[in-house]
Amino acid sequence: MSEIVAFGASSSSQSINKQLATWASTQVIEAEVKFLDLNDFEMSIYSLDKEQATGIPEKAKQFKAAIQEADGILISFAEHNGSYSSAFKNIFDWMSRLEKPIWSDKPIFLLSSSPGPRGGKNVLATAIGSFPHQGGQVVASFSLPSFNENFNSEEGIVSEVLKKQFDEQLLLFREALG
Repeated sequence: MSEIVAFGASSSSQSINKQLATWASTQVIEAEVKFLDLNDFEMSIYSLDKEQATGIPEKAKQFKAAIQEADGILISFAEHNGSYSSAFKNIFDWMSRLEKPIWSDKPIFLLSSSPGPRGGKNVLATAIGSFPHQGGQVVASFSLPSFNENFNSEEGIVSEVLKKQFDEQLLLFREALG
């Protein structure tokens, strides 16, 4: 059985991307899921001065270890002003100071959502474009627009058209896991 690491790239307790990542990870039926909460990896804001003074925080090492131990990664991105949330970016910055490649050459399913009709497409495009340069095999991606209209906690994605698109991407991820 494969093991995947899943997380919503947000620190909000009300995060719709945590909800989407949680639900999406349950759709990978043949995998054991380790769900990470970014709040458990809160660290000081990365700077070279802090790194030189105190070294790399243990929490960054723990996050990287979870990535390395998994067979695949599922992330749902919150879009903050067109980019990553500061919580994700800080973990990413610290993790980038550890052993390369950052994403350990794992297959990755990237998702995003927002309350609006674009569904976090800007941050998703950024991740799709950059993750392969950082050791991530982006094998699937999906953006869920208008989260409150297209998702509920009992059924997941309620739009048949969007659910079909999600399922097509999920199949690619499952195949990549082997």
